[in-house]
Amino acid sequence: MEFVTHSRGETEALGNRLASGLAAGTVVAFTGDLGAGKTAFISGMGQALGVKDRVTSPTFTIVNEYEGGRLPLFHFDMYRMNGADELFHIGWEDYLTRGGICAVEWSEHVAQALGEDVVRVSIGRGDKENDRIIVIEGADL
Repeated sequence: MEFVTHSRGETEALGNRLASGLAAGTVVAFTGDLGAGKTAFISGMGQALGVKDRVTSPTFTIVNEYEGGRLPLFHFDMYRMNGADELFHIGWEDYLTRGGICAVEWSEHVAQALGEDVVRVSIGRGDKENDRIIVIEGADL
């Protein structure tokens, strides 16, 4: 499914809508350029899951954990990863069994580790400055 959003708020609202229907253990794999809106989308997911903290990009920490809501949200940034092997060194398999949602930015860097049953979200820039073209595969909205 393809969506077009025209603001950060609309991008967050779409993330909220997606997360409302996700079950524990779901992996959501994100692709998109720097500044495309991946973290804004994941922030909206956090809202739907009841995350109270501000969702920020885990660029330097690799993963931010948000608990206390309907489901935990594990927000990964794989930009600095050099392959799936590195992902297993940070405990990827443990995150998959903790009953939360794994939101993975720069998922193309670790594609082999994600499995086949993954929700895929691609975010690209539209014609206007704040427009985003968002393609979601593997989930019904």
